[in-house]
Amino acid sequence: MDLLKELRQQVDEPGRVSTGESVLDQHGRDLTYHTPHRPDGVVFAQTVNEVSRVMKFANEHKIPVVPYAQGTSLEGHVIPVYGGISLDLNGLNKILEIRPQDFLVRVQSGVTRSQLNHALHPHGLQFPLDPGADASLGGMAATNASGTTAVRYGVMRNQVLDLQVVLADGSVVRTGGMAFKSSAGYYLTGLFIGSEGTLGVITELTLRVYPVPEYTIAARAVFSDIATACNAAYGMMGSGIAVGRVELVDANTVQAVNRMKATNYVEQPTLFLEFHGTRKAVEADVQVAQEVCEEEGCRHFVFETDPQAREKLWEARHDAALAIMQTAPGKKMKLTDVCMPVSELPEAIRRARETIDSHGIYGAILGHVGDGNYHVEFMVDPENPEEMARADEVNDQIVRYALERGGTCTGEHGVGLGKMAYLEEEHKDTLPLMRRLKETFDPYHILNPGKVFALD
Repeated sequence: MDLLKELRQQVDEPGRVSTGESVLDQHGRDLTYHTPHRPDGVVFAQTVNEVSRVMKFANEHKIPVVPYAQGTSLEGHVIPVYGGISLDLNGLNKILEIRPQDFLVRVQSGVTRSQLNHALHPHGLQFPLDPGADASLGGMAATNASGTTAVRYGVMRNQVLDLQVVLADGSVVRTGGMAFKSSAGYYLTGLFIGSEGTLGVITELTLRVYPVPEYTIAARAVFSDIATACNAAYGMMGSGIAVGRVELVDANTVQAVNRMKATNYVEQPTLFLEFHGTRKAVEADVQVAQEVCEEEGCRHFVFETDPQAREKLWEARHDAALAIMQTAPGKKMKLTDVCMPVSELPEAIRRARETIDSHGIYGAILGHVGDGNYHVEFMVDPENPEEMARADEVNDQIVRYALERGGTCTGEHGVGLGKMAYLEEEHKDTLPLMRRLKETFDPYHILNPGKVFALD
């Protein structure tokens, strides 16, 4: 039986099934150190019906399927470790409906956040979640992504009202509706959000959207050490002001950004802040924030109201990961994230810096500290066992400290390949239930196998 020939019959244009070398390579890796593995073929789907037919075919022949869009995830989610089909969803990129009076949109899963915001702009609306990369909205739901604005708007799970999902057997289901709340039955929408493509393929989303704020101020506060920067962030959160973003970058990160962007930011731990609302409220919040920062020994506090200046400021934060990557050409990025109770964050980050330095490895700390989520980025040579061992040990200590203090092994990146062992520790009581859910939705284990938890 020629399975490739049969697979081509499941799409309207057989040329959208590819086995080209470059295409297989692109769909066999992510942005990090995780070992690449090619799929056997890539299907470029353009309709829900095509996704359904491909899933039914794969289920009948027990072929693994890995959903793929922008490929910006960081824990190996899109790597087809068992080969099979990489199901490229970038062709499902239509904005189906904008309902300004209901503050809702319906989009296909391949739509990116910048594409959506461009369409929302004439309506005075925005989709505020900003993970940094121009990720697809389906991928953001699959990993429960969040980013710099989560402190104000929450995570992806808080934005999704309804999903269209293609299950392993090819059946198409809807999980919710257009109401902002519901008490009708099990919350299956939330079950698929964060499932990383292991329970179904997300093909459509209904999302909440928000008015563009009347007035916005961005600010930058520089500190002599990372602990006082964290204390200032914690103080702002406890002051009751409406902070839109609270982002921490350490001295290594600022140095890398200066080198790449030709900026001249002070190379010390820095909080990037944003406040938005009415002009009067924002100006009052900025004043309180400055007072809190100065109480913690802030060395410089500068703010920007000009849109271009604000954009430049946030461009530096968004490009931080790329800037760190450019410090070590030829190496790969190993990026970990944990999330802590906010009160535990200053000590956690202080310990993280101490742990990195004691192991003699380059590591940069950055994160969305307003909600307790921070990241450590290493540049490593996967072919150097000693270097990898040191990075793994630092990562292990960071994650285990988070778990000991009531945190989680991942705040927004997801489990993928990199955090599977920690998930077993964090959720040992409920992991058997997760396995049973997997068996129910995907009895042949074809949906992104080898992710989240190991299969028997």
